[in-house]
Amino acid sequence: MTTGDLSSAEATITVPVVRRLVETQFPQWAGLPLEPAPAQGVDNATYRLGPEMSVRLPRFARWAGQVAREQEWLPKLAPGLPLPVPVPLGAGKPGAGYPFPWSVLSWLPGGPLDPDGVADPAEGLAGFFAALRRADTTGGPPPQWSNGFRGVSTTDERDSAIAPVRLASRIEALAGLIDVGAVAAVWEAARAAPPWDGPPVWIHGDPAPANLLARDGRLSAVIDFGTMAVGDPACDLIAAWSVLSPAGRRVFRAALDIDDATWARGRAWGLTAVLPTRAELTGPDAGRARRRLDELVADHQAAAA
Repeated sequence: MTTGDLSSAEATITVPVVRRLVETQFPQWAGLPLEPAPAQGVDNATYRLGPEMSVRLPRFARWAGQVAREQEWLPKLAPGLPLPVPVPLGAGKPGAGYPFPWSVLSWLPGGPLDPDGVADPAEGLAGFFAALRRADTTGGPPPQWSNGFRGVSTTDERDSAIAPVRLASRIEALAGLIDVGAVAAVWEAARAAPPWDGPPVWIHGDPAPANLLARDGRLSAVIDFGTMAVGDPACDLIAAWSVLSPAGRRVFRAALDIDDATWARGRAWGLTAVLPTRAELTGPDAGRARRRLDELVADHQAAAA
């Protein structure tokens, strides 16, 4: 997730805190090396425990429900997925001054996917999402507070990443640096598009580059399922805009047979991942940040012409 709940206090998470949690609740792993993972999320902290495990701890109260969701559903979904996903190995409880539940998960080798440094993963991503959407949704979690309302309708006013309270302010903050009218038109078209009329399907919720692992220049695994939900598949089109090339997007869309309305709604979710900050637009990687946004806006304009 990229929308940490800053309205609540952030939990104190340090190596000594995590070590005490492991020692007291999982003494069989007490002697293993423990260190922060190279890449850290906004909503969860991750530590590597020995060579084959990770410890994942929510930073804010809003995301505490992600632990039970991953513990319950990852083992059920994993057998039907074509890429490795984390395996829950232990469910931790509050303790050692840390206030939330937490998880011990398998460690998956690889690093965050660099969209410009790997073979285009369009086919691999399409195969993964096709399998995820085929999974049985019975009893699956709907869009809700603890998964950031991922998978809601684009007109849903609850506090999701595409809600007016969040996305409109992010667009307006870039006035003078981008064509905010053109970007706002993408969002407005997404809100005007027909809603998903099929049965709700499983979604990952945040398939941005940090949650896609690569090894040897290729997509190798998918991690961070805390925002998983059963809802509108347009949410997972985040991957189309944050990861794929224009050619890859065409392959991806065709493989998943994505209709125009879902593609339009997916552009709004894509904005949540590719809309830069002012600092990014004035920094050394401004061209890269602007390129993905420009591609998304151009795609909307071509469809509207």
